[in-house]
Amino acid sequence: MRSLLVLSGGHPYEEEPFEAFMHALGDWDVTHLTHPQAEEAVARGAAEQADALLLYDMPGYTFADGTVTARPPSRDFARAITRRFEAGRGAVALHHALAGWAEWDEWHDWLSGRFFYQRGKWRGHAFPDSGYRHDVEYSACVVADHPVTAGLPESFAVTDELYLCPIDESAITPLIRAEGFSFTPANFHSAANAVAGEMFSRAGWDHPPGSNCVGWETRAIDAPIIYLQFGDGPAAYGNRHVRRAVANALNYISGEEP
Repeated sequence: MRSLLVLSGGHPYEEEPFEAFMHALGDWDVTHLTHPQAEEAVARGAAEQADALLLYDMPGYTFADGTVTARPPSRDFARAITRRFEAGRGAVALHHALAGWAEWDEWHDWLSGRFFYQRGKWRGHAFPDSGYRHDVEYSACVVADHPVTAGLPESFAVTDELYLCPIDESAITPLIRAEGFSFTPANFHSAANAVAGEMFSRAGWDHPPGSNCVGWETRAIDAPIIYLQFGDGPAAYGNRHVRRAVANALNYISGEEP
């Protein structure tokens, strides 16, 4: 049986529905590790031989007293992930993995996108903190004939959280776009305000209009990376088309046909 390593932690989620979701993605021998133990296990080699790697984690942050601090991964963790990608073994990243490891620029360069909890720089450009919006009802529209989109309808309904954040479209192959919702600051809330205790607030915040791409392929060294923005909670976990897209992505990065 093929092996699937799932990393989570660093961001709250509903554990039982996510557990059901993991085991609905195909015939996998699933190992699920949470941070900080996940970082330690990967540093010791846990990710190097897994047939597929699913990242549903947001590591490297400490949230306390209305502030956020960030740290890079351990040297051994970063080396282990790099070795995996050098060997051509890819990964699938979901939802808040776009924010993980704020102090590891290479990770975001590989992923070709970045969610900011506070102002920062990426690829030589300054960005404000990113935007979030919960429970958005939108149409996920397939825009590429690709193994990840195999068997999906041209458009399917999704209710999920969306992000307003930098995505380098010059570095990705778009697979799925969110239609029926405008990626402008008036439709999102400030991540920095949320950290400061002001949930669902855009007071004093502005952000450039963003990309509506919610699924793409990019490359990390010699390995394929699939990012899918799906996954805030049970509504997404239970969506059969979301499950199909994630299952396809895992097959793709592990070298299997969908």
